Amino acid sequence: MTLDPSFLSNFLLGLTAWGAAFIAALWLSLVIWTYRDISARGKDPLIRFLAVLVVAVLFLPGIVIYLILRPPYTLEDEYQRTLEEEALLRAIEEAATCPGCGRHTKDDWLICPHCHTKQKKPCHHCGYLMDLAWNLCPHCGTPAPGMRREGDTLDEALQPLVLEFPQEEDGLEADDLPELATSADLETLPTTSESEEV
Repeated sequence: MTLDPSFLSNFLLGLTAWGAAFIAALWLSLVIWTYRDISARGKDPLIRFLAVLVVAVLFLPGIVIYLILRPPYTLEDEYQRTLEEEALLRAIEEAATCPGCGRHTKDDWLICPHCHTKQKKPCHHCGYLMDLAWNLCPHCGTPAPGMRREGDTLDEALQPLVLEFPQEEDGLEADDLPELATSADLETLPTTSESEEV
């Protein structure tokens, strides 16, 4: 079996053409990839141009140089990191601090353990801790004592008041004390100056 020289030259010519086409496609794809990559990593048009030029002129050594010198993060990565940093800063700023001493406190503390400043007040109906500035409990809707209640009718506003008396140590029980007092009863109660005279 003898090899035909024309077949061998045609085969080598086809192999060379295929190799050249592959290298040209690889070169073009690396140039396009470099342009897309540098566009995602920087906004400066001069840096984009120089990165593409290095890869286009130097080919494989150019891509190695580009990979060494390119910015480590994409613009999207930097944006996400900025958002995370802002969220962390916001969480630190929103952390409960004592208005008296400025130290960090917890949301369920009534009083600052450092300076004894009142932090919260409990709802008189459900016991939920409310901010001092709140006039209404967000859980049960009960207004804070001493606050004007919106939307009450005249009959509801004139309902008898519930008086809470402290239990004394002399054996009186809560059942022995009157529970309800009307506004007329409150007017007949002695004032502090009258009770001191007695």
